[in-house]
Amino acid sequence: MAGNTEKIGYVRVADDVVPIIAAIAATEVDGVVSVADNLKGELINKMGIHKAPKGVKVVIKDRKVALDMAIGIKYGSNVPETCRNVQDKVKTAIETMLGLEVSDVNIRIAFVDLPKDK
Repeated sequence: MAGNTEKIGYVRVADDVVPIIAAIAATEVDGVVSVADNLKGELINKMGIHKAPKGVKVVIKDRKVALDMAIGIKYGSNVPETCRNVQDKVKTAIETMLGLEVSDVNIRIAFVDLPKDK
């Protein structure tokens, strides 16, 4: 029945879900090679990893999420633009999928992925 607001139970999200969503969203941004623990988004998806990436720290208070993320970027990427894109992608993914408000997405560049032929 459309528009039915009758409560039939509750939904609880495991603690590891927010960091996993953030890590996957970040690695979908062009120029990002990984979250700091070197797990690429494709590996997270394909291997069904259920453990939170070490490079993502999350604080949730009053349905507001603050994240600190350490990422690796591809050499030659525009760092400010890449970081803004990561912030936007992570914020949108968490707010859309979980209905939580994202107050902060703080990015730390942990490493630069250098070209193999140099």
